[in-house]
Amino acid sequence: MLVLDANILIRAVLGKRVRTLLERYAATVRFFAPDVAFADAQEHLPLILSKRGIDAAAGLAVLEALSAIVACVEADLYEPLELIARRRMRSRDEEDWPILAAALALDCPIWTEDADFFGVGIATWTTDRVELFLAEVAGS
Repeated sequence: MLVLDANILIRAVLGKRVRTLLERYAATVRFFAPDVAFADAQEHLPLILSKRGIDAAAGLAVLEALSAIVACVEADLYEPLELIARRRMRSRDEEDWPILAAALALDCPIWTEDADFFGVGIATWTTDRVELFLAEVAGS
């Protein structure tokens, strides 16, 4: 199991590497993202896509398709851990607490490019290293 940060969802829409990894390991690794990560990606993608000359509707359709691979974690699962997550995120980007709380609730690592998660008591993986974890979990 692995919790994805919103920046990973956005990378899955914008590039091939993240989407390829998700598709390759979807049969053996369970991917999750809090509802707010999907909402953040939906909010930020149109501007990012328009700056790159990409049709926003097409990009948002890719994000929607990711929900077949990445399960949405509803707030009722991670909200009980809000206080703990906020404490661990203090002096960092505390608004990212749902990502940490979801990882705590599911007892699994976080896939992110955000250094604010480093040192919060949960294993974190960046895209350049995450395949080591994915292959191990998949038994390859």
